[in-house]
Amino acid sequence: MSKYLAHRSADGREQTVLEHLEGTSRLCAGFARRFRAEEQGRLAGLAHDIGKYSDAFQRRLQGGPPVDHSTAGAVECMRLRQPYAAFAVAGHHGGLPDAGVQGDLSMSGTFFSRMERAVRGALDDCSAWQDELSLPDIPVQDTGDIMTEGMFFTRMLFSCLVDADYTDTGEFMDGAPDDPRRAPSTEQLWGSLKEYVAKWFPPKGKLNTERCAILERCILEGERREPGLFTLTVPTGGGKTVASLAFALAQAKARGMSRVVYVIPYTSIIEQTAKTFREILGDGCVLEHHSNVLYDIEGEASPASQRMASATETWDMPVIVTTAVQFFESLFSCKPSQCRKLHNLAGSVVIFDEAQMMPLPYLRPCVWAISQLVRRYGVSAVLCTATQPALGPLFREFAPKLSMTELCPIQAASREVFKRVTFRRAGTLCYDEIAAQLRERQQALCIVNSRKSAQEIFSRLSGEDSFHLSTLMYPAHRKAQLDEIRSRLRAGLPCRVVSTSLIEAGVDVSFPAVYREEAGLDSILQAAGRCNREGKSAAADSIVTIFRGEGAPPRLFAAAIGAGRLVMSRWDDFDSPEAIHAYFSALLDLRGTDALDAKEILPLMQKKLFPFRTVWERFHLIDETTETVYIPLGKGGELADRLRRGERNRELFRQLGLYGVSVYHDHFCRLEQSGCLERLEDGPAILADLSLYSANTGLSLEADSGRAEFV
Repeated sequence: MSKYLAHRSADGREQTVLEHLEGTSRLCAGFARRFRAEEQGRLAGLAHDIGKYSDAFQRRLQGGPPVDHSTAGAVECMRLRQPYAAFAVAGHHGGLPDAGVQGDLSMSGTFFSRMERAVRGALDDCSAWQDELSLPDIPVQDTGDIMTEGMFFTRMLFSCLVDADYTDTGEFMDGAPDDPRRAPSTEQLWGSLKEYVAKWFPPKGKLNTERCAILERCILEGERREPGLFTLTVPTGGGKTVASLAFALAQAKARGMSRVVYVIPYTSIIEQTAKTFREILGDGCVLEHHSNVLYDIEGEASPASQRMASATETWDMPVIVTTAVQFFESLFSCKPSQCRKLHNLAGSVVIFDEAQMMPLPYLRPCVWAISQLVRRYGVSAVLCTATQPALGPLFREFAPKLSMTELCPIQAASREVFKRVTFRRAGTLCYDEIAAQLRERQQALCIVNSRKSAQEIFSRLSGEDSFHLSTLMYPAHRKAQLDEIRSRLRAGLPCRVVSTSLIEAGVDVSFPAVYREEAGLDSILQAAGRCNREGKSAAADSIVTIFRGEGAPPRLFAAAIGAGRLVMSRWDDFDSPEAIHAYFSALLDLRGTDALDAKEILPLMQKKLFPFRTVWERFHLIDETTETVYIPLGKGGELADRLRRGERNRELFRQLGLYGVSVYHDHFCRLEQSGCLERLEDGPAILADLSLYSANTGLSLEADSGRAEFV
């Protein structure tokens, strides 16, 4: 055959295999240069599609049957003794496979079964590639431990290859290079931040003076420190969001780092943080990436929306604000779409906001992954929180030479400035007693551990000045409730709120009194952050009451409650750094080492060679499957009608997300079996029985009909 083609566009243009391999290789080498793997990237790019030098693939371009065109390149990489590149090439379409066992002749799809079939002549002849190019013979990349660190390196190399392949193919198909977007430089972002914080100076009052001191210290440390592992422990109200951004931009500017990534546990915090960053830096350089944001790329979508949609796949933006689920699941994924962005983490500053909320069942693999990024990929990682978790021993286990540095040690005298509340322990209180105490106060917040408890206490209150919050209310409903709550608080009107823990982090409200059911110490201190938030009242008059509720606590919280009780029995000042450290140490001890890697991710990686797919199947931070029920109330009714008429697009589902309630699968099945849902043909479910949705408490199930109540 005189010319071997890689792609043919809709308008008849042709790209040869050689053109595609050289273009992909050039991009892949550039991406991998960030972590000193340029030659590995060049090899992977050249080898990835040599299987297209076959008559079978050329017939595929004419409408023939699918052809395995990735295994051939992996075989050649293995002949060159380059296993990392081989795995990346083998997985660049279908995902990274498990290694399997050498000599495997099954059809399992493991890496070694594909290699064995290739050796035995099961692949189409593609030897014509040797007439057009040669593959470089290079040293094997030193990754340290080949089992675990080699697996991490392979995933990063895979990310480079996938992004390079998609980019080169997309540019050809579009007929033009990608829009470079001309993102603002680090110097420009730094200038925007300086202009924003200038209004903080000169500070007025002790609290603002401390906030400015924290900000200045973070800027200084960002300018003088080399990339590494840091903690930023700032009391609630200390301005840690802006201070941590200042550190990140100062370090990025001083060290030539590429981007800032914020990893945040809750979407409510993400939305608030992203809004703040856009106010400081402008709209065009902040990517908000989580399940509630879908950028439309269909129809008349704007160029800006299309750029943002593309950036969710690559994270090629100066500032990314994303979820812990998105971040960590991508680091342990085997799928091209999830892994494509990973190489852009190299040389970045990554801020883990509310670091104490990293999921305990996956804590060991998460800490291991952070240590990998810092040790080998030029990342600065900052654990940012008011309640710093005791992760030092874990980091020392995975990276003994990696030191952890506190960016802004707060002296005892300064901590007193941030002390805004007084804690009181009240022992056991029944629902009636809690409700009675709430009624005695003009404004008060009560936070409990279960939806059932929240509903029980709320049912004992009455009047337009009482409010209930839980995740069984659709987001637009919760937002409306919170807007009304904030309005009443500002106006000094009566306002009594009963909520689950959703209000503890990222919700900007300030009550003169807070009641918190016994929980982990971190949750108690987060709840205290909703009391006298701006320090306008004396700490002695701003009481946080800790009580033991009716019945046994939810099993999920048992270890945290036990560790919290232990520390509160030994420390009077249990919001001190010493007490917080003791709490997290006790919590990790109570959970035990095995519970910090519940799915045995790290042992699997240490025992088996490159189990990429198995790890991906095990690593899911949200284990229990949930289903969404759309509530056709308010604007949700109009959106549900559009669903019924068959409309389907990203923008519609983005808007519907504000009217959806997520329920566990068994609860969803009960609703469906009892005829309470309207299930559309392609899956979406709309609540049909609107009597099950309360304007006060959200979605519920009636116990007297034989259906269990949500808890």
